[in-house]
Amino acid sequence: MALIDHVSGHTKGVPHRRRNFGLLSYLALWRSRRALARLDARALEDIGIDSEAAQREARRHLWDVPSTWVNR
Repeated sequence: MALIDHVSGHTKGVPHRRRNFGLLSYLALWRSRRALARLDARALEDIGIDSEAAQREARRHLWDVPSTWVNR
């Protein structure tokens, strides 16, 4: 599960349910990644990730959405 799934509340759900995401979802993803990039070491420790993982997630492209957002 992608880190952003924890932040945005998206989880694996019913496989036949269509997941719709649009501009607002992309905006939320962008904002979450920007917020993640600004967290200090103590805050990152609180959510259970290291700074390298946080920076890697923050650098992902906007179109690089979590796999749980894509219909399979």
